[in-house]
Amino acid sequence: MNIATIRLLADSYSREQLTEAEAQLLEELQPTIDVPGADEGEQLTHVIAALWALDHKSTAMCDTMTAVREYTKRVRQSIS
Repeated sequence: MNIATIRLLADSYSREQLTEAEAQLLEELQPTIDVPGADEGEQLTHVIAALWALDHKSTAMCDTMTAVREYTKRVRQSIS
């Protein structure tokens, strides 16, 4: 998981584009948008995180970086 990549995706693409990329990755297809990542699993992680950040941004009325930080906090809490 790369925070800069998540932020880039959340800032560069719409929710619809990211949802489409998620579906394509789940079907083991090449996404129509550029999703950085070492493999399909990492790409999917980045897309899911970017989608979460976009949703959080709209509900919490915060900027992208704050939303991404909140996502990483949740991840850290879930693995500790």
